[in-house]
Amino acid sequence: MTGGGPGDRRGGPPVDRRIRRVERRPTDLIWLVGGAVVLWLCALPVHADRVDGLEADLFRLVNDLPSAPFPVVWVPMQLGNLLVVPAAVLAALAFRRWRLAGSLALAGAGVYVLAKVVKRFVERGRPSDVLDEVVVRGAAPHGLGFVSGHIAVITSLALVAWPWLPRWGRWAAGAAVAAVFLSRMYVGAHLPLDMVGGAALGVAVGALVRLLLGVPARGRDPADDAAATAPDARRAA
Repeated sequence: MTGGGPGDRRGGPPVDRRIRRVERRPTDLIWLVGGAVVLWLCALPVHADRVDGLEADLFRLVNDLPSAPFPVVWVPMQLGNLLVVPAAVLAALAFRRWRLAGSLALAGAGVYVLAKVVKRFVERGRPSDVLDEVVVRGAAPHGLGFVSGHIAVITSLALVAWPWLPRWGRWAAGAAVAAVFLSRMYVGAHLPLDMVGGAALGVAVGALVRLLLGVPARGRDPADDAAATAPDARRAA
């Protein structure tokens, strides 16, 4: 009598297709450094009491668009809310993606705290504090504006989840980032450099988490190879 091969129900352990190899990609180091550099460059021209002409023009290009029913704007804007972090973690846990769940939790909480830290070092108010005739939709924003925590959170989550997502999921993640980016200016909550700087912070934090915890390895999964060879092993037995 011969023993079963890998995945053979008679002799070998079952193949767990959920087990995936992980890797650390050198490109994530580039994303980390690039995000930090862009954040720094965005902070340089920021002033506490004025806005440069180009940034003001770009802001008004979005803020002066015709008004839409507020719920239409409010819903996509909440994709950058801190509550999205536990929701994303629970979704990953539901699919038994333990490493992804940990990465999302670390990135979401980390970038939220770091955004608060940046606000203390680069003090600038909201658009209505430094510009005239700002269209404020919904509740008036308060506190400091640079950087946007909303865009930082959704960008970091999207970057961490990206390697785990199918093609349609990546399109959805990109659309979520774009929706938050535009909607926060549309409602009068942030200026363009607030959004670009926040996105850069999200990229840096997301890349750091990917370096620390890893991402799914490219190429064919060994579990799939084992599952594919199991029928041959059973026939040989």
